Amino acid sequence: MNEKLNLTNETLVAAQHPDYKAEIAQILRSTLTPKPMKERVLAYHENDIAAAMELLSREERSRLYNILEAKTLANILEYSGRLDEYIRELTIRKQVDVLSQLEAATAAEYLHRMEKAERNTLIELMDEDVRNEIMLLSSFDEDEIGSRMSTNYISLCAGSSVRQAMRTLIDQAAEHDNISTIYVVGEDGILVGAIDLKKLIIAREQTEIDAITMLSYPYVYANEQIVECMERIKDYSEDSIPVLNANNKLCGVLTSQEITKLVDDTMGDDYAKLAGLSAEEDLQEPLRKSISKRLPWLVLLLALGSVYTR
Repeated sequence: MNEKLNLTNETLVAAQHPDYKAEIAQILRSTLTPKPMKERVLAYHENDIAAAMELLSREERSRLYNILEAKTLANILEYSGRLDEYIRELTIRKQVDVLSQLEAATAAEYLHRMEKAERNTLIELMDEDVRNEIMLLSSFDEDEIGSRMSTNYISLCAGSSVRQAMRTLIDQAAEHDNISTIYVVGEDGILVGAIDLKKLIIAREQTEIDAITMLSYPYVYANEQIVECMERIKDYSEDSIPVLNANNKLCGVLTSQEITKLVDDTMGDDYAKLAGLSAEEDLQEPLRKSISKRLPWLVLLLALGSVYTR
């Protein structure tokens, strides 16, 4: 009776907690042709695919590399925690494509750890926009906040109407998903302020965005020391903080993910306690807020797209 009960419990636990890693590994070891293999693998979450890679041989991982596009593979590798190891298993062309799809700061960190000749080869093969972005981040010292910024943000021109701003937003949202807060800049690129996406959406079409722009908003300079920046921005739970160059022009943002990482990695447990973030769960709070704010607006933007692009 007890054995039967134990067997039932084990079956129930297995059903509630399936071994996705093993399932994915089995798919990649099968004789499926590339198209159905890709479809079955992509039915799983990218985090589970990343975990499954640890069960695979290099030859089996190569099969995964070959069936996936660079963007999807880049997302998976970021989950893996073994970015350096796996990227080196790729062909040179695939390395370039994957690095171009990573956050520029992540790509720059990886390239910084490479031998100079190999690094230069990869950079030369990248598209000009990606190359310029990586070179910009690489121009800052590791202890300067500019080395950790991202270009995943949306900016609008001051003086635009809400209707014009929405069209610009929809165009830029195709490449940038950090949309909960939108930055307003002058014609010279100097930061004017920020707009909460909700305010932009509910404003009347002919209203100028200047009327709903927050002129008082936290920011940092790209050449500031990370420690000094964290002291000022640690209490904010914004989805991003603008980063300015020496001429006050917007050149990037600190995402909530990067801020969380900086608090955790750079300041350590002592700083976390000082900031009132005494547990790992608390360290993730800005990230959770960012995600919870961002996803509904991404869905709403899709619905509004047909309206503002007519």
